Amino acid sequence: MLTSLDDGDLSATGVTGSAHDQVMRLTELAMTAGVDGIVCSGAEVKAAHALWPKGFFVVPGVRPANGAAADQKRVVTPREAVDSGASILVVGRPITQADDPDQAAREIGATL
Repeated sequence: MLTSLDDGDLSATGVTGSAHDQVMRLTELAMTAGVDGIVCSGAEVKAAHALWPKGFFVVPGVRPANGAAADQKRVVTPREAVDSGASILVVGRPITQADDPDQAAREIGATL
């Protein structure tokens, strides 16, 4: 489920329940299908990891504590994502749109 969507967006598209409920449903489907893991928001990775301890979790929408959320609605900091069970972090614009992408990446990495 895209990190740029929230409960209101789901409702507007006819999906009942919360974003959290949708991610848990999709996590169960992924486990049943036999895949190795899922892509999910940092807002749900802790619950998904608890449901699927051996799962692999790619977490997009990660923002530094002082970073702008932009169009992302369910963001967490790198530290929050890792502490909640993320296997891989996806940090895009805070690095790619920085004046010094290398320095931005190093600063984000230093928070882990």
